Amino acid sequence: MTRIKKTVLFFLLATTFLSLLLGCSRNSERGSRLKSWMQDSPELRVLCTTAQVGDLVSYIGGDKVKVWILIQGDLDPHSYELVKGDDEKILHAEIIFYNGLNLEHGASLYASLHNQTQAVAVGEKIQEKFPEKILRKGTTIDPHLWMDISLWQLGLDPITEKLCERDAENASYYRERAGDLAARMGEAHVALKQKMAQIPVEKRYLLTSHDAFRYFARGYLAEETEGEWQHRFAAPEGLAPDGQLSSMDIQKMIDFLRVTRASVLFPESNVSRDSIQKIADAGRELNLDVRVCNETLYGDSMGDLSYLEMMEKNGDVIARYLK
Repeated sequence: MTRIKKTVLFFLLATTFLSLLLGCSRNSERGSRLKSWMQDSPELRVLCTTAQVGDLVSYIGGDKVKVWILIQGDLDPHSYELVKGDDEKILHAEIIFYNGLNLEHGASLYASLHNQTQAVAVGEKIQEKFPEKILRKGTTIDPHLWMDISLWQLGLDPITEKLCERDAENASYYRERAGDLAARMGEAHVALKQKMAQIPVEKRYLLTSHDAFRYFARGYLAEETEGEWQHRFAAPEGLAPDGQLSSMDIQKMIDFLRVTRASVLFPESNVSRDSIQKIADAGRELNLDVRVCNETLYGDSMGDLSYLEMMEKNGDVIARYLK
């Protein structure tokens, strides 16, 4: 074996070993955190299905709550099914917060959530008070409310109300922190609108992996004309990504690119790039000037970011590439 081959083999083995070591370390750390969450303590034990919900709860609850996120990392919240240990987490939770609006429609999770009296569907609470703000695609409700900061901010009230109901002694603490977060979210919403407004109106068109960005398009890309936002956004996959594209789906995206002259296609962190790549390849075959963005947007997952960091990151990427 040559020296170069030995070096390459050593590098591959070392990389593999390091990856396994880091994976074991992360699993061990997560196991320790879960064990701590399950233990009895003065803090409220709160289970949240998604990081977008959990981030709001963590901020409002502060040091009075212990939050565990059920659907972690880049797992798809649309199709998530309960795995071993999830039943125990649900039973141990004193409060459960979830998105609702059929986001978490995996059969086992859906049934479990709807059988829990202590569970609060944040998105459905928003819908009850502000039905006019909820988007539909056909007859299906779009559950991705968090993609408009001003709309997701409306979820602070039902979260705060539930925490105060369960822990009245610390009600003023929760309300004060909710007020602080509302102010921060209001400022972030205005800043994001201003950032998107700097993109020339003729370039303000967005094509992403799936329909998670419809609220974003309405809130940040559109002019004031009613319904105009619908012409500024397109995605090959629907409200719940499934990766199954037909030739008609691809043709619709090609038509969007032709009409809008959009040239950048944005992949999402937890959705396969295959659909976006197919559209880019088809576009180039037709001599369209299109490319896939080197960076990813965050739609259904947040990575290691907080909610407001996620929205700021999305705005930064979109602004840089559309300008």
